[in-house]
Amino acid sequence: MTKRRQKHFAFILIATFFWMQALGQGTLSLLPGTQKIYAIQNGVHRLVGSVSFLYQGNTMYCDSAHYNEKAKEVYAYGNVHIQKNGINLYADSIFYAERLKYAKLWGNVRARDDAYKMSADSMDYDAKRGRAIFRSSGTISSTTTDEKITCERGYFYPGNGSFFFSGKVHYTKEDLDVKTDTLQFAYEQQKLYFLGQTQMRNDSTQIYCRKGWYDVQKEGGALYNHAEIFQNNQIIKGDTLYINTKTNDYEGRGAVYYKDVDKQIALLGQKAVFSNTQHIAFVTGNSLGLMKYQNDTLYVHADTLQLKRDSLNHSQFLIANRDFRFLHPKLQGIGDSTLFDFTKQVLVIGKDPILWSQRGELKSESARVFFKDSLFEQIELDHNASILFELLEDSLYNQMASEQIVAYFDSSGTVNKVNATGRAWTIFYPETKKQNNDSTLQIQREGLNRLFAEKLLIELKNGELHQITYFDQPDGVFFPMKEIDPKERWIKGFSWNPKLRPMQPQLLRQDHTNPKD
Repeated sequence: MTKRRQKHFAFILIATFFWMQALGQGTLSLLPGTQKIYAIQNGVHRLVGSVSFLYQGNTMYCDSAHYNEKAKEVYAYGNVHIQKNGINLYADSIFYAERLKYAKLWGNVRARDDAYKMSADSMDYDAKRGRAIFRSSGTISSTTTDEKITCERGYFYPGNGSFFFSGKVHYTKEDLDVKTDTLQFAYEQQKLYFLGQTQMRNDSTQIYCRKGWYDVQKEGGALYNHAEIFQNNQIIKGDTLYINTKTNDYEGRGAVYYKDVDKQIALLGQKAVFSNTQHIAFVTGNSLGLMKYQNDTLYVHADTLQLKRDSLNHSQFLIANRDFRFLHPKLQGIGDSTLFDFTKQVLVIGKDPILWSQRGELKSESARVFFKDSLFEQIELDHNASILFELLEDSLYNQMASEQIVAYFDSSGTVNKVNATGRAWTIFYPETKKQNNDSTLQIQREGLNRLFAEKLLIELKNGELHQITYFDQPDGVFFPMKEIDPKERWIKGFSWNPKLRPMQPQLLRQDHTNPKD
């Protein structure tokens, strides 16, 4: 809405009420065709015939009227019509009392100029309080555009140029549609202030809040108290949202929520920026991300979670900065400097990640986790890579280490094959199974089997060695359980870190320490 039209919108209300304030400042002059009957008992003039008269620049027409010259009170009845400065005002009846500084119009009240028209069941003007009121289904609309506002009650304060509309307020202009319980309109500042449940809509955006303001010219504002924005493929919520609907740039404060509907990813935090012009969306402060995969959900946490988007604002990457942790029913992990590529479906974790899969713990200097729908296809561990499997019954660990490791997963999310390259090193505790007479299964460890090779292919079942294939001359040794060399029990840099493992989504956002066993 342009500034000129907004001021014209306000002018019709100002002119409508100010003619009443001028009524008590002059003398009534009858126009031809009007008869005056003087009632001496109460000092009231009765006007009949084709009633028309001038009063302080106002021309009034009606079927009949009473005029108390001493008290300066005017009653006009039937088809009342007032003209002044291009404004036409209509009503069934009008009353004005100079002593009370009060005027009332009722019955099909209408006002019109060359650009706007207004209607209501009744109107009141109280000059002492500096307030004008119209009640019962008020409507203001443009005669040249589709701009329109309807409400149950309207209040106008000429002194400060503010309008208040209440009771099912509905404003429309071109593609903008606003519905609210109470609306304050400061026409000089071109601002709408919402006080109550509010809904704003245009072609591509739906906005909800319980309090806020909106600059009609600049197309920006602030929303408070459970603010929500629904736009194309994204949903934004927050205790407070600062909005620019022209550029589609938003900032959030307090319990912020963002969802990319296409990618099925949601971000939660305490502070956020969502910018279509910068092609980013990020949250910080107790942040949490949720990525939906068919029947499973991947939860991620970091100090800051950021979505990098392309020129069409389609999400390309999720970037997690500092204190990264994630949780999935079949895989959990921690790390830093993390990126998720939506196109390649790969999670890249830098700076010493630790991953957990069932009874396995995987570590390296950096890692790449490859997804396929809700399944993990493989994990690539680069530089000083290792995988440990805890053998619960014996408090032992099957171990493997190498410069690079690729771990492959089956459909249940279990590591079933490992390809180790570059100074590969394995420590396994082979087992034998014996069926006792009472049908119980007895498992016994045979000893420790250590193997060095440049490259190894290892097949596993439930973390136990099933088959191992080497591609060059290996260096291997076997120790019976009672004869294990203590120096051969652990791979280099062995550490087992169960207390660091994320276990519950609701705990990802809590403060934590990094204890190590």
